[in-house]
Amino acid sequence: MRKFTLQSGLVMPLDRANVDTDFIIPKQFLKSIKRSGFGVNLFDEHRYMDKGEPGRDNSGRPLNPDFVMNKPRYKGASVLLARENFGCGSSREHAPWALDDYGFRVIIAPSYADIFFNNCFKNGILPIVIDRKIIDELFVEVEASNGYSLLVDLEKQLIVKPNGSSIPFAVDSFRKYCLLHGLDDIGLTLQDAGDIKAFESRWKTAAPWYFGVQA
Repeated sequence: MRKFTLQSGLVMPLDRANVDTDFIIPKQFLKSIKRSGFGVNLFDEHRYMDKGEPGRDNSGRPLNPDFVMNKPRYKGASVLLARENFGCGSSREHAPWALDDYGFRVIIAPSYADIFFNNCFKNGILPIVIDRKIIDELFVEVEASNGYSLLVDLEKQLIVKPNGSSIPFAVDSFRKYCLLHGLDDIGLTLQDAGDIKAFESRWKTAAPWYFGVQA
C-alpha cells in the first residue's frame, strides 16, 4: 500500500447525500479481485450515457455532460468532496479500489458508512470527517473558484485551503500510523515475520505430527 503523508490536489465536489457503493462501482464489475482497472468505471452509471460491462473498451462510450466528473475543470481531481453517509449500501471493497485507481487519495465528508470508512484506510485512501457547516462552505468555495485545490497534511492533521487558512481533522492514531507507513493488513502482519517463523519452528519441534512429520 502506498504511504500517505501530504496530498495536494484538485477538489471534485459530488453534491449528493447517501452515495452508495453501487453508485461508486456498479455490481457487474465485481467479478474481478485484481484491485486495479476499476477507475474507468468509477461512477459508471452516472458518468456514461450507456451501460458499462466488464472488459469493455470505454474510450468510445458517450459521456454524460451533466455529471460533475466529466466537467473539464475537475479533470485530474484527487480530493473528493462529498455529503453525508458516503459509501453506504453493500460492503464491496471494489468501491475504494475504484476511487483509488481513478486517482482519489482523499475524501472529505460529514459522515460515512462504517464498512466503507474502514475499507478506505485499508486501501490507502484517507476519509476525513468534518462538520457539515464546513462542508457546506467548501462546496461554495469549490464552485466559485476554478482550479480549487486543497493540501491535506496527515501528519499535522490539517486541511490547508488556497487562502492559507487550515481546517483541523481527527483521525484514529493506529489508522494514521498505517497510512503514514503504507501498511495494510498484510503489511502489518509481515512486520512480525521473524516472530511468526520462530513460532512455527518451535511448534514443529513440539508437535511434529501436526505438520505431517513422524516422531
